[in-house]
Amino acid sequence: MERIFVMLGAGLMFLAVAAGAFGTHGLRSYFEQYPALEATFDTAVRYHMVHALALLVVAWAASRWPAVLTNWAGYLFVAGVIVFCGSLYLLVFTRARWWGAITPIGGVAFLAGWICLLLAAWRS
Repeated sequence: MERIFVMLGAGLMFLAVAAGAFGTHGLRSYFEQYPALEATFDTAVRYHMVHALALLVVAWAASRWPAVLTNWAGYLFVAGVIVFCGSLYLLVFTRARWWGAITPIGGVAFLAGWICLLLAAWRS
């Protein structure tokens, strides 16, 4: 699992950096037209990046404390990036506010992932 989490973390980190660069350079005129959406995009990129790095931490933790909870932390971080960040990216590009109703589900996945990682370390 360590290798999978490193690969997922590195891949998601690549996408986060690309999204950040695209937002800064490629979406400048879009955000001039819709300024309120820039902060939403920034939030998505920030959480995307932090939790891509968290997957690298999970890979390290899985090598030290191999446990179901460690793996669950990784799965939950991936789910959180997809649901939390994905819904915010979709909100920005579609301007459909209802995507914001899905975002908290991803936030709960992030929180659950951090609890799983905490418990895996504590129980080891």
